[in-house]
Amino acid sequence: MWLQHRWYDKRLHPLLYLLTPLSLLFWLVTNLRRSLYRFRILKTHKAPVPVIVVGNISVGGTGKTPLTLALVEYLKAQGYHPGIVSRGYGANTSFPHTVSAGDSAQTVGDEPLMIKRKAQCPVVISPDRPAAIKALCNSDASVDVIVSDDGLQHYAMQRDIELILIDAERGVGNGWLLPCGPLREGPWRLKGAEWVISLYAQHPFAQYVCEVEPTGWRRVTDDAEAEPPSEDCYALAGIGNPHRFFHGLRQQGISPLECVEFPDHHQYRAEDLTRFGEKPVLMTEKDAAKCRDFARENWFYQPIAAKLPDALCAKLEQRLRKLAA
Repeated sequence: MWLQHRWYDKRLHPLLYLLTPLSLLFWLVTNLRRSLYRFRILKTHKAPVPVIVVGNISVGGTGKTPLTLALVEYLKAQGYHPGIVSRGYGANTSFPHTVSAGDSAQTVGDEPLMIKRKAQCPVVISPDRPAAIKALCNSDASVDVIVSDDGLQHYAMQRDIELILIDAERGVGNGWLLPCGPLREGPWRLKGAEWVISLYAQHPFAQYVCEVEPTGWRRVTDDAEAEPPSEDCYALAGIGNPHRFFHGLRQQGISPLECVEFPDHHQYRAEDLTRFGEKPVLMTEKDAAKCRDFARENWFYQPIAAKLPDALCAKLEQRLRKLAA
């Protein structure tokens, strides 16, 4: 986690200069790969329905999951029947796999399971996005638009709309590609992009801002509405940007005894939380999905919800109508 924190320093940490050859190699390989797809040397897959990619150019923490859920909710309200494809990070299953609400986070990954339970639409996971799309379309003929949760750099998957997220607070970090910095692609990828979105606040590169608000607290064991303590408790987060969650707690007047950061997509075990003893524990919804099997009655999570701006909705509807014509 030390490395991830250094990515967002204003200046490149001296130790990271040792990694600059690897960042150069990453740049060469990714550019070669993009060129092979651009000149159709490598094959791409065209889905029979429009594909909307929700992705970013950096590693984690930009809010893809809440935006994906908000997008699916909007599409359903407009009469569409969306389906979702996702990588299924951390999944332990054969691919492609159709996610069910009864799956475990250990089997299908934390984010796909949460999306399935909240979106109430077909979800298929596979590192091979074209394979996931084929499986989704073959299993449910009613799907008329596909949302890809992440996958901006999966150029084998043709897409009709790219919603590119950028962290309003952290931006592009130190501006370096992996592993010296947090970027999968350079900031050039945002120049001229049609749909750049920031959550929480405005970013200079973004054309749209989505509001994100926390909703009511719930108990991890049974999802029942609950009122957590404001003190004498602990907080944990294993997400892309855990400090946003901890800061949100302080904004709500909650002062944990300690805020504990875990790696993104951390697969929790009961032993990980024994340090908190009998004290209440506060966590994100993503963390709760992996702690439910061994949770105590005084563990709580807080869902968040994104709201698409009207201007973005209007442009999406216009583009989708054009694609259907």
